[in-house]
This record gives sequence, structure tokens and C-alpha cells, in this order.
Amino acid sequence: MTRRRKFALGFFAVLTAALGIGALILSHDSPCAEAPPLASGTQTMKAATYRCYGPSDVVRIERVAKPQPAADEILVKVEAASVNPLDWHYLHGKPYLIRLGAGIGRPEDPRIGVDFAGTVEAVGPAVTRFKPGDAVFGGAGGAFAEYVTVRESRAVAKKPGNLGFREVAAVPIAALTALQALRDQGLVQPGQSVLINGASGGVGTFAVQLAKHFGAEVTGVCSTRNLDMVRSLGADHVIDYTREDFTKGSKKYDVIVDLVANHGLLTLRHALKPAGILVMVGGGGPDAGPWIEPLLNPIKAAVLSPFVDQPLKFFIAKMNANDLEFLAGLMEAGEITPVLDQHYSLDEAAAAVAHVEAGHTRGKVIITME
Repeated sequence: MTRRRKFALGFFAVLTAALGIGALILSHDSPCAEAPPLASGTQTMKAATYRCYGPSDVVRIERVAKPQPAADEILVKVEAASVNPLDWHYLHGKPYLIRLGAGIGRPEDPRIGVDFAGTVEAVGPAVTRFKPGDAVFGGAGGAFAEYVTVRESRAVAKKPGNLGFREVAAVPIAALTALQALRDQGLVQPGQSVLINGASGGVGTFAVQLAKHFGAEVTGVCSTRNLDMVRSLGADHVIDYTREDFTKGSKKYDVIVDLVANHGLLTLRHALKPAGILVMVGGGGPDAGPWIEPLLNPIKAAVLSPFVDQPLKFFIAKMNANDLEFLAGLMEAGEITPVLDQHYSLDEAAAAVAHVEAGHTRGKVIITME
């Protein structure tokens, strides 16, 4: 055996061992940690936490330190929050690559939840956009709690006056994702044909309404029980996926927004027009593998896109105040209305997350602080 061949074999052996060790470290679940003691006199609040990775029953309701706003932050008394698939992905720490940022073994930040709506209780000295008493909604880590802080330059906006806290709490992640998928990725124009695969879920219910706002001819794909609901949101056509596979039909679409990842990339391309755009959102449900399976379609799209005329896009929504204000204006005008599914109290946060993880929600699941 030549020296070069020996070196190559040794290199690959070391690389394989390193990848194996890395995989073991990433996939290891440490036991749940105990809540640290609070200093005497600490102001507290009730919050949902998870101090280890696992199913929804690792979520606990604890008394934790009440946050205080920094100079450029606002303190919001949370009235309502909503649950997103993002929450159970972080709860499980899956795909395992999430743990590179969330924490190895157990989460570094035990807080859970992002979407919130509530009333500004206090502001930092540098804040100019908000004042105590303002009703607001937005996104911030640790939203499943009685209070949350958020920088005024981040994803927070004033609540439209014609909707309640529960309705607007449903908006941030889901509606921003739908908006950016259609406007920024799908480049939807009036008169185009748009198909929403997963039209009855949290993102899908907003996507149907926003696609109509942009002047598209909209087809919504959902289950039998949700056909009438999706039609009521403005869909021009509805497809019952239990009876018909849209990828095998003759109809071709200018834009497909895939929210459920239940079709392969090549079959989705079959339903696109020659220059149609595919926008993939999310990586599948809780049954998807914990490693790269949720990312297979996006990986394939990145490889295939340079060789085809159909843009194949995968993206993660960016939280920002401008888009929240745009959505608030549409809600104020009655052009989009949040669709609410089940309602839970903060004490039932674990059940709320489990409900979303089980799939087949109709719109958004809400948590209130009552």
C-alpha cells in the first residue's frame, strides 16, 4: 500500500470517528435540570419552561424572575401567545443541528414561545415608538409567560384596534412566513395561479388570504373537514388531498407554496409551469428524521436549481417590525383575519404544544395568561 493511500485511509478513518463522536454528542439528552434558586426579594412571574429536551410533558410552569427592560426595550404584560411548530422543534431539540445554537445536552435558555400580544407596562429610556398602555403584538423569546421584553427596533408593532389579543397573538411567525413566502420568494403577481399545500394550518390560512390580497387565483390543498373553511378564506379552488393528488393533475401553477413537505421535489416540479416558482417552508412534521431528513428537499433544491428554469426556494422567515405593521394594516382593513383553533391557559402550555405537534390544526393554537 502506498504512503498516499495509507494517508487517505487514515484521514477518512479519523473523519468518520469524529463525525460519529459529534453525532453522539449532539443527540445526547441530558437529564432535566433543576430551576436555580431566586435571590431574596426578586420580582417573579409565572412562565412555561423546559429544562431538558423531550416531549411536551417536559414543559413546566415555574415562578421565574420577572424581566426588566433595557434602555432600548419595552416590557409587555402578555395577554395571549400562540404556538408554532418552531416551539416543538426546540422542545425536542430536533433536527439535532438546532442544538448547536440552542444548547448541547439540554437547552441553554429554558424559556419557550415566540408569538405574543399584550400591553406595554414599561419602556426603557431610549424607547420612542411605544409608551406604557400601548397594545402591541410581536415576537420575542420566552413568550409563554406573564411578561416579556423586546427591543423596540425588533419585531413588535401596535395592535390593530378591531381585533382582540387572542387574534393578533396568532399573527407574528405564521403570517410573516406566509407574507414573505408569497411576496419575497414567490414574487406573486395579480392574475397568477398559486397553490397552497397545507392551506388549513397556521401559515396556510394566512397564505390563502394574502395570495388573494395580491390578486392571485388561489388553490388550497387540505383535508375533507377543512374544505369549507379554506373556501371561506377566499380560495378559488380547494383540493381534498385524501381524494386527489395535485401533483398528478393536469393543472400547472405559477407558484406553489409547500407547507407540509409530503411530496418529493420532482413531483412538486411536475405541478409547476415551466418557469413557475416552488417555495418550501418548514421541514416536515414530528415523524421526520432527527438528522437531515427535514432538509432533504431544500438540499436537493439547492443542487438542482442551477440546472432548471423553475426557481426552487427554501427560506426561513425574518421577524421585522415593518412587515408586522403591514399585516396590522391589512387586519385593520378586514383583508386578513386570523383563524383560531384551540385555546389553552398558561398552566396548560404543555397540552397546547402537544396539540400543535400532533398536526392537523385549523389555524392557530392560542395560550392565554388567565
